[in-house]
Amino acid sequence: MGLAYEFDWSVLWRHPYGIWLLKGLGLTIVIGMTAWIIALALGIVVGTLRIAQYRILRFLGTTYVEILRNIPLLVQMFFWFYAGPMLFGESLSREINRISGLNIYVAIIGLGLYTASRVAEHVRAGFASIGRDQYQAVLSTGMTQVQMYRYVIIPHALRLIIPPLTTEFLTVFKNTSIAMTIGVAELTFNSYQIDADTFHGLEATTGAMVIYLLLGISVVRFMSMIEKKYKIQGLLGR
Repeated sequence: MGLAYEFDWSVLWRHPYGIWLLKGLGLTIVIGMTAWIIALALGIVVGTLRIAQYRILRFLGTTYVEILRNIPLLVQMFFWFYAGPMLFGESLSREINRISGLNIYVAIIGLGLYTASRVAEHVRAGFASIGRDQYQAVLSTGMTQVQMYRYVIIPHALRLIIPPLTTEFLTVFKNTSIAMTIGVAELTFNSYQIDADTFHGLEATTGAMVIYLLLGISVVRFMSMIEKKYKIQGLLGR
């Protein structure tokens, strides 16, 4: 005799479960946006180091990318949360572990550092797609190397790599779900909490999936607007 499952979609909005989902969504957005700001800023720096004139700078950029890009994000999250504080010594480690919301800060930093390694490779690809003649033309105006990258090359490269950056931006929000493994009450975590409290996991996880889908569509639409505004005519097909 089969088990009868009674659907109850009201768990998605019934108090307090609807509030749990909204709070989880809010924390997901905060973590994703903050991690993306870190990833984009650091990724531009590391990507620039990857093509720097000096070998030591290229070595530093390459080392960062190869280490963080090739270690699973879950492993990195565990490392920064459980082992990271130990790098600062025993006394300071105890103080760090007392920080309220430490797991949220670790999730933001860990996700930001990991995504930065991926962004850096896209930035390097953007630089590689710019012809050598353009570098020489910019330098011929009297600009220094720093000015050339700041005012011309980096803005140009970023406009070229908007499509892959869209993918990375979207991936950041999806990867926030991994933060649940260190106790961050983001969207996925709260959907499992609803399951544990009501035994309606199908409804809870379906609701989380729909929210992620709508969030992803919003991110893609936003980045499409950015791409349309800043695309270089003749270089991007759409």
